[in-house]
Amino acid sequence: MDSRIQLELSKTDPAIPFRASGSYRHHTWAKTFHSLPELYLQPRSTDEIQKVVNIARKCRRRLVIVGCGHSPSDLTCTSSWMVNLDHYNELLNVDKESGCVVMQAGIRLYDLIARLKEHRLAMPNLGSIDNQSIAGALATATHGSSTRHGILSQSVLGLKIVLANGQMVSCAPKKNEDLFRAALVSLGALGIIIEVTFQTVPAFKLEWTQNLISIDNIMEQWDRSLWTQKEFTRIWWMPYMKSAIRWSANKTDKDLRPPPSNWWSGSMGYHTYNFLLYLAYWFPRILPSVEQFAMNVQYGFKNGVGPSAVEEGQSGLLMNCLFSQFVNEWAIPLEKGPEAITRLSAWFHGDQASSRIPFSAQGMYVHAPIEVRVSDTSYTVPRPYLDNTATEGPTLYLNATLYRPFGRDPPCRERYYQGFEWLMKELGGRPHWAKNFSTVSKQEFHTMYPYLKEWLRIRNEVDPEGMFVGDWHRRLLLPEDEGRGLFPLEEKKVMTKPAKAGGLDWTGYLPNSTWSPQSSEESFDLMHGSEAAKSSVLESKL
Repeated sequence: MDSRIQLELSKTDPAIPFRASGSYRHHTWAKTFHSLPELYLQPRSTDEIQKVVNIARKCRRRLVIVGCGHSPSDLTCTSSWMVNLDHYNELLNVDKESGCVVMQAGIRLYDLIARLKEHRLAMPNLGSIDNQSIAGALATATHGSSTRHGILSQSVLGLKIVLANGQMVSCAPKKNEDLFRAALVSLGALGIIIEVTFQTVPAFKLEWTQNLISIDNIMEQWDRSLWTQKEFTRIWWMPYMKSAIRWSANKTDKDLRPPPSNWWSGSMGYHTYNFLLYLAYWFPRILPSVEQFAMNVQYGFKNGVGPSAVEEGQSGLLMNCLFSQFVNEWAIPLEKGPEAITRLSAWFHGDQASSRIPFSAQGMYVHAPIEVRVSDTSYTVPRPYLDNTATEGPTLYLNATLYRPFGRDPPCRERYYQGFEWLMKELGGRPHWAKNFSTVSKQEFHTMYPYLKEWLRIRNEVDPEGMFVGDWHRRLLLPEDEGRGLFPLEEKKVMTKPAKAGGLDWTGYLPNSTWSPQSSEESFDLMHGSEAAKSSVLESKL
């Protein structure tokens, strides 16, 4: 450990541990990016978290907060300090009568689900996986698939955050509302969210069914009952078959009934599909046949009813993400869905004129399925500043997934995502913050998000030196020059290069960070105390 870090540690209370490792190698869940943080820290108490922040400030280091690293982008990459809250994961208070639950923000969703079950409570909605921390799921606007539910932050009643000056602040819909709206989708750039107050519901069971139907049938039902007949609905579109799997579920009091299984849903099916996708890396033309084969194994050779089950609500909402993958998901108004699917389908099948997408799809073969989900946060007050859902009515999500069999990047990715993103932008879409979008400019983000300036204002007030700012934030959101250049603690990407394990090795540095000849007490702490006192966000909150 750097001698200057040891010097600063020597000035702190030794009874408060500084749990740091210098040998941790970080990678995203999909192994799309890898980085080597200088220190990997796992605090276990509020005092330890505040100590980490204070030492980082004094030692002029950036902090990156990471949970499971499920975002396949470089958002969580750093060569500075990485903080993981896996050991800061307790339920602090459970009010069974109201369903209000207070938890430490490092708790993983699967752990939260299990602990809520002990109190006969559940989360009202869930995304496709439960491996994220609650803080991570909130930070990137995680959502499920239901017109009766919005993004996950819709259930948040309050937050506590440790800011760059080491102080803890609280925010809620009627307390520090600006900070609350900024922190609900924080992108890790405001501070360390350490506590979440969350509205749960009574535990429930789900009865779900899924069946294979034609896209024409989907279109016929779109404005009728497709998304509203049952509480939860999601669709997996098979673009070459012009068919889709429709999964839908309602709450039930029926006895549990596990889903049927076959060889395809087990280990043999997993490895068979991975191998077929690997073959398609070399011979892309076989992808339509791979799609047909996978569907025939599960559903036979014609449209019809598929499996059904009764499961505990939280497990019933989950799905298996299978292999390493790129994911490019966009939110568009629900009424734009038929046009989006019709034009994409035309493009995939070589009818560029009907698709009106100005990029050729000749020789391009994509993976199935394209996931189609819905939510509705339009009635939520207050809305997060960076909520990517539609403001008037329900939102449709289209997720263009590309698998990476045995770590191989699919050859169609650049052209597929170029055309897909072009269409999504034309239809008024916004990308999911945690995904692999690649063609959105900073100017376009500022047009897409009318409240982005408010988010930036709050961000700059609570973290004036950029302790939580990295290259991803600067590249996509922060103005190039606010009259002062980069923030003092902002991290800049130096380079990326192919990683041995697949994906890219990411390296960064802090170009404006300098060690002060003054003591910490005379310089940094005094400066940040003054800034906190002047901040309109922090007034009456410290």
